[in-house]
Amino acid sequence: MPPFVKTSLAPGSKVVTEYLRKAGLLEDLETLGFHLVGYGCTTCIGNSGPLPPEVKAAIGEGKLVASAVLSGNRNFEGRVNPDVKANYLASPPLVVAHALAGTVDIDLGSEPLGKAADGAPVRLAEVWPTQKEVAELEAEIGAEMFRSCYANVFDGNPTWNAIPVAEGSLFGFREASTYIQEPPFFQGLAPEPPATTDIVGARILALLSDSVTTDHISPAGDIALESPAGRYLVSKGIAKKDFNSYGSRRGNDRVMVRGTFANIRLKNAIVPGVEGGVTVHLPSGERMAIFDAAERYRSEGTALVVVAGKEYGSGSSRDWAAKGTLLLGVRAVLAESYERIHRSNLVGMGVLPLQFKAGESAEAVGLTGHEKLTIRGLAGGLRPRQEVTVEIERADGSGGAFKAVVRLDTPVDVNYYRNGGILQTVLRKMLK
Repeated sequence: MPPFVKTSLAPGSKVVTEYLRKAGLLEDLETLGFHLVGYGCTTCIGNSGPLPPEVKAAIGEGKLVASAVLSGNRNFEGRVNPDVKANYLASPPLVVAHALAGTVDIDLGSEPLGKAADGAPVRLAEVWPTQKEVAELEAEIGAEMFRSCYANVFDGNPTWNAIPVAEGSLFGFREASTYIQEPPFFQGLAPEPPATTDIVGARILALLSDSVTTDHISPAGDIALESPAGRYLVSKGIAKKDFNSYGSRRGNDRVMVRGTFANIRLKNAIVPGVEGGVTVHLPSGERMAIFDAAERYRSEGTALVVVAGKEYGSGSSRDWAAKGTLLLGVRAVLAESYERIHRSNLVGMGVLPLQFKAGESAEAVGLTGHEKLTIRGLAGGLRPRQEVTVEIERADGSGGAFKAVVRLDTPVDVNYYRNGGILQTVLRKMLK
């Protein structure tokens, strides 16, 4: 195995370890460097640990596009490791093959994976198992292996069972906790929803391109030391080695809102040529983290919008991509098109999804991210798929306007939005 290749083994279930051992493969995998690091979401969510310092240094100095090959189901940018730009999904045997080769830039059909002890080239076809070999190993796996692994699932972990649990019908939130905090979604909730109003004088927090995924919006992996979330955890006495991941801290809105749009590969056209969750606060012109800018705008009473291209919110249906957007103070998202679940999630959190009319885009209407936007037509009642007018106020005093479609697709959507989200809608029904 090339020394610059980092390997890990993270099965989805404990029984996988047993049938790898039964098949005689576990020892061979460990010899190659594929040691067990845990079960479930580990490597695929950035929890396999940092890269060796010399590898990290080489990537930075050489501006290398390091790659990950994994047999999971998520290949978002920067998710496996913040220093790894490209992520490819493959079957487990192909993961091992690419690790042996030390590259993804290889034709596995003709180029050798490496050399044998005698110097002879070894190709994939020579080590790939036959169907007969696979079937013989599968025959060794029986139901008893699953029963033995999970017979004591409720009492087989004394460390977990020893955690003290408070009794009562309400959860006891602790201010000192960095993992679980009482969410703020019901703060100031009135018995009746307020009247829907136009969005006036909003600033563009981020101007994004096509195919922005929910992992760009709300990353699940590594928390960078110098990020807003990292600074928050340090202020609470948490060392970097104990940061864990955004996915593990999703019960703490104070971490998650700081992580919104904090993906290290996010490209915000307001800050061209820069990757990461940064923007420019206007009109001051100061560059800062998106969270810090949102807090500045909040203190100034300025509404916010996000503008994007096609397929906004693609990828996994991550609830925090909508929750974090709301908590940043974003009132509306204006995109060329949406991934269907994320559009629904925005509505469910009370964030207005708007869509450019066919053939129009941020570029077509002349948006650079430095404008103020006013959305007219929301006050006085909403209808599914109605059109609104978006007024543009540019820094030089010039203006303009264009039409956009309200992506509240049904009367239910309209009701959720009027109430500020699905949670508020349900609670108001319960109160009545």
